[in-house]
Amino acid sequence: MSDDSHPSCCTGAHGVVNDAHVHDHDDEFASLRHDIAQAVRDVKAKTPLAQSFTNFVTINLVANAQLAAGGTAAMSFLPDDVIDTASISGADYINVGTLLPFYADALPQIARAFHKSAHPWVLDPVAAGIGRTRTEILRAFRATPPTIVRGNASEIIALADMWGLNQANGNNPETRPAGVESVDEVDAAVEPAKRLARFLAASAPAGKAAVAVSGAVDLVTDGEHVYRLPGGSALMSKITGAGCSLGGVTATYLAVAEPLTAALAATLLYNRAGEIAEAKADGPGSFQVHLLDALWNLTPEQVAASAIVAQ
Repeated sequence: MSDDSHPSCCTGAHGVVNDAHVHDHDDEFASLRHDIAQAVRDVKAKTPLAQSFTNFVTINLVANAQLAAGGTAAMSFLPDDVIDTASISGADYINVGTLLPFYADALPQIARAFHKSAHPWVLDPVAAGIGRTRTEILRAFRATPPTIVRGNASEIIALADMWGLNQANGNNPETRPAGVESVDEVDAAVEPAKRLARFLAASAPAGKAAVAVSGAVDLVTDGEHVYRLPGGSALMSKITGAGCSLGGVTATYLAVAEPLTAALAATLLYNRAGEIAEAKADGPGSFQVHLLDALWNLTPEQVAASAIVAQ
């Protein structure tokens, strides 16, 4: 099943470029903004390779978005190819959106190899909670977890539930899967996201991880700090692959930055690019074109100056 890039699967609310974003230089976030700008700068300067095993419905947009952000893309569905290429990629991206039968063995095999080599990777648990095969794959990742998880609120809650993190903390938010659509607000995913991030960090070699939750106002957490990121465009819901390509770009940033910085930089880049694209677009087709152009043209300073709200 494909990621149809509904509002909760991509970046945020309606809007156009807001000059207040550009001038929002709170001292509270000075260090964070410096790291975000540096990540954007490093991607543009170093063109890091971030490999993807991703939804074949949206694979073209994922690759093009990674290139537009300044990185390099490589796509594969062969476990040995993915594992070998990981030796030269800065980070990898795995998306479980459109499944084929062999994925049930291939994806856990790849995750085990990444875990053994301490290779950073991003998981997009598309449609978590639907189907036995998808559930088995996502449950298997618990033993060899990713560095960053990016999804909508329902997917984050469902994944935390699959991994026993909600029950273990005496809190089991109710959710129900709805394909790639989210039936939960971002607020409902705050605590599951924090617990999930702490779980990921406990397994990470450097003790650092992050969870990004897409919604009307996006959320990024490392398990301790929680940041809200307003902005973006509702037209993201009218193209297929917005959420998938955001996951791929998150891996691009993970190739040059620590997890929290990578998740923040990718989400802010998409929020700003979505606003710019919406202001120029006549509809979904031209929006996608303008989105890629905006990913290419946004500067490190513009991305880092975007609105950030600490929770």
